[in-house]
Amino acid sequence: MTAQLKLISSLAQVTATDWDALHGSDNPFLSHAFLSGLELHNCLRPDWGWQPQHLTLWRDEVLVAAAPGYLKHNSHGEFVFDHAWANAYARNGLDYFPKWLGGVPYSPVTGPRLLARNDEDRRALLAAIVAHVDEAQLSSAHINFHLADETPLFDQDWLLRTDVQFQWQREPQWQNFDDFLAAMDHKRRKNIRQERAKVARAGIEFVTRHGSDVSADELRAMHGFYLQTFAEYGNAPALTLSFLPHLAEQMPRQLVLFLALQDGQPIAGALCLRSADTLYGRYWGGATLPGLHFEACYYQGIEYCLREGLQRFEPGAQGEHKLARGFLPTEVRSHHWIAHPQFRHALRDWCAREREDVARYALALQRHSPFKPAPDTP
Repeated sequence: MTAQLKLISSLAQVTATDWDALHGSDNPFLSHAFLSGLELHNCLRPDWGWQPQHLTLWRDEVLVAAAPGYLKHNSHGEFVFDHAWANAYARNGLDYFPKWLGGVPYSPVTGPRLLARNDEDRRALLAAIVAHVDEAQLSSAHINFHLADETPLFDQDWLLRTDVQFQWQREPQWQNFDDFLAAMDHKRRKNIRQERAKVARAGIEFVTRHGSDVSADELRAMHGFYLQTFAEYGNAPALTLSFLPHLAEQMPRQLVLFLALQDGQPIAGALCLRSADTLYGRYWGGATLPGLHFEACYYQGIEYCLREGLQRFEPGAQGEHKLARGFLPTEVRSHHWIAHPQFRHALRDWCAREREDVARYALALQRHSPFKPAPDTP
């Protein structure tokens, strides 16, 4: 039986059980709790360019596939930059917005995007996305930070883009932070120890809080740090104060905070989410002290991964400074369907050149790895 497409403007229209059963993972950003929390607590607003428009497929009134999606009126908060595309449309008297985006708001983290139990339904979902773009007369559809395993599902009309993030991968022999440092060359190992020593000399201690044990005061402090960071960079903060208690209540083990204390009071913090094998760094803020940013955002997270048995740490987009601290270049990918045939043809060549540039950039970064070369195997 052919599946029926339904556009839903709120995840409240789907039960958490039905939604979470589709992606079959504990990726926190795909969970009904996270995505619906953004909607319930006013973190998404049409005037910020975000309008929930989730695409779902139903068969015999049973949800069989879904793509978390948004009608976008700008490209804010996506981390796959297409401003040049929008400008090219404008120069030719065409409207690039609105467009449809399949992804997670404000979160450049890799995860499932075509939620279904089998590839047949995933391909049907992709066909439904294209049909929706045509029917709604949108310029394009974009599926950002999808899994590498989903790549073969896209046909040649979808344009592939790649980029580089800096991610930490645990090696089997690393049992603690000293093991991790021992794998580095002398210069990087010394620099990290010096950075951590500066924080310790300032009398700063760290506590780790999960959603199940974080206090309301600590959540308010963390939200204040978040607001401070956005104010310093001149950006509009999207996450509301009520969203953090929602995460703590609905995702008690997956919410992780690293709080820096001085004289017993929080002065900085980093907000993360986790799955069974990956830690995701999301937001940071607080006092400006030597080494504090690196300690809160990177070293506390690495220690947590080693302690908890996690295999990966994704601290966010961009930042070549992460390389010297053990985060190696890792490819991330997105696919894009452009409705206008001539623009699709032109952008195909553009994307091919971009992929070549990204590959050269990643290779150059690998030459600056902070880790000692592996010994030759006889």
